[in-house]
Amino acid sequence: MRMLLTFVSLLPALLALLAAPVLAATEAPAVPIEQGPRVVGEPFTYETGGQSYQGYLARNVADDKPRPAVLVVHEWWGLNDYARDRADQLAALGFVALAVDMYGDGRSTTHPDEAGKFAGQVMQDWPSARARLEAAMARLRKQPFVRGDRMAALGYCFGGGIVMNMALAGMPIKAAISFHGSPAQAVSKPQPFDGVVQIHNGAEDPLVKREALTDMAQALKAQGATVKVINYPHARHSFTNPDADAVAERTGLPLGYDAAADAASWQAALLTLDKTLNGK
Repeated sequence: MRMLLTFVSLLPALLALLAAPVLAATEAPAVPIEQGPRVVGEPFTYETGGQSYQGYLARNVADDKPRPAVLVVHEWWGLNDYARDRADQLAALGFVALAVDMYGDGRSTTHPDEAGKFAGQVMQDWPSARARLEAAMARLRKQPFVRGDRMAALGYCFGGGIVMNMALAGMPIKAAISFHGSPAQAVSKPQPFDGVVQIHNGAEDPLVKREALTDMAQALKAQGATVKVINYPHARHSFTNPDADAVAERTGLPLGYDAAADAASWQAALLTLDKTLNGK
């Protein structure tokens, strides 16, 4: 009986103790939930020389601050889903990304002969190629969500050659990043360039001649660029494109995807973009 009375007398205190954690949990301040990136891609048209070009602009619409811009220059196939996907990835990381159209009217192809013809026409007329890039950049700078003073360019295969020549021409970009790019020099009169040039190359790529790559790197250094060439063991041409194996089987071209080289080169590129575009 005494024990029962003792328990009854202690019951209010026990109930208070049991209720305490519930009160603490319900009264604790809510954890703030931040909104993640909301990437939206849309057509981006620009004109030069009486020709219309159909680019693809990707950005995080959940961010209303002006952000640095990155031009993505496509492979010799033209502006396709691969270039658009890369633009989306960059937009999710805080950049405004414009996948440019170098052929006009958004043309693209899956046939190597036609792709080679398109790419050759561009590389043989650098003044026109530069005018297309400048038209894209000029319209991009007018967008309120773009920091016009901070731009970079990255490109793949044909596009890699384009961005290397952009640097060699002294165009106003902070960095030029090439992935398995053709090092053919299209610029006849190189100009000073004090930015960064990063060249990612497959060590087993028969389509990129080492001598030409060395010559391009030396030409860029001579204009003041900070140049870094990274060769990936066992990697072939188009090593960043997951569709490369299927394209190789269809066309007979010496292409191949390399997941390790893709991941390593992308990480290095992102670090360079962050340093050159987001740094003080």
